[in-house]
Amino acid sequence: MTHAFYVYASYGFAALVTVAVTVWTWADGHARRTELAVLEAAGIRRRSARPKDSVGDGE
Repeated sequence: MTHAFYVYASYGFAALVTVAVTVWTWADGHARRTELAVLEAAGIRRRSARPKDSVGDGE
């Protein structure tokens, strides 16, 4: 065995972890966007989407 095996294995493992985290982040973002769409369809709005001139905005 040479050191090349360990080097390539380390690079492979790092690439696998990077791809897994990227896919996980994308899938979670998609799930959150879907959840937000369901909530907005049910009539629940985000506070950030509230008009600035609404009553009780604290200013």
